[in-house]
Amino acid sequence: MTHKLKNQGPKIALFEPDIPQNTAAIIRTCACLGAKLEIIEPCGFLLTDKRLKRVVMDYMNVEEIEFYPSSNHFFESKKNQRIILMTTKASISYTKFKFEVNDTILFGRESAGVPESIHKLVKNRLKIPMKNNMRSLNIASSVAIILAESLRQIKLV
Repeated sequence: MTHKLKNQGPKIALFEPDIPQNTAAIIRTCACLGAKLEIIEPCGFLLTDKRLKRVVMDYMNVEEIEFYPSSNHFFESKKNQRIILMTTKASISYTKFKFEVNDTILFGRESAGVPESIHKLVKNRLKIPMKNNMRSLNIASSVAIILAESLRQIKLV
């Protein structure tokens, strides 16, 4: 059974992604679950990268991905919308948070997260709880966990 969820739920935003295979997996997740994907540039790779194309297969429709030339453009376009930053530096678990239909859920770079200046711009910062001494989950896994929970909460799945 498939679901038509397009543009009815949360948006996933990637801050300057730098690993093409992870971005490809996220594109597939967003396509399959009907979430809009937004990418804040610059990316650490080209969209023609063979590693991206191999993982994304035929799931990528570039016209459906919104690109922002910088974080300034991204935040300007979102000034009246709620942004949630997923970060290992947060103190609140995503399981304790109430997601809303039009949330934009922001994920940082695989190699460095987001700079402190971005942390200061976002009121809602959440984490995925992990066992002690574990650094972080793969970003594609994190997106899948958070997107599934947000869709469950707003009853789109």
